[in-house]
Amino acid sequence: MRHGKKVNHLGRKTAHRKAMLANMASSLIEHKRINTTEAKAKALRKFIEPLITKSKTDTTHNRRIVFKYLRDKYAVTELFKEISVKVADRPGGYIRIIKLGNRLGDNAPMAMVEFVDYNELYNPKGNKAKKPRRSRRGGSKKTTEEIVTKPESTQETPKGEE
Repeated sequence: MRHGKKVNHLGRKTAHRKAMLANMASSLIEHKRINTTEAKAKALRKFIEPLITKSKTDTTHNRRIVFKYLRDKYAVTELFKEISVKVADRPGGYIRIIKLGNRLGDNAPMAMVEFVDYNELYNPKGNKAKKPRRSRRGGSKKTTEEIVTKPESTQETPKGEE
């Protein structure tokens, strides 16, 4: 029975697992999207989401805590400067795991891990305004009321006639 065993050990010793998760988190921060197995993706989610929450308040103490886990100075800088600004109003759920199917070599279930706020193609809330549909007949034609000439007050007059 696995009562109270929350950590997926991923078939690795503790030091190897921590190093692997730190490297995967740094790659995710750098590239904003990575492909991995489903088990590693779920373990990465539990690893990186508390770090993103820490990055919302930019203090020296929080930077040192995050650096202790990531062990990459450039990833910490990227996390605190760019990613924390984008996710500032989000209360959690910073990354998305999309299942991709099975890998050809060993049939392992694969997944894509990405930041929710960095994907412009998949936006379930639809923040961008949709373009109106146009008919194929040739577009709108202007009527004589829409074609307006400039009023007399804004027309330019030659300098000699003032």
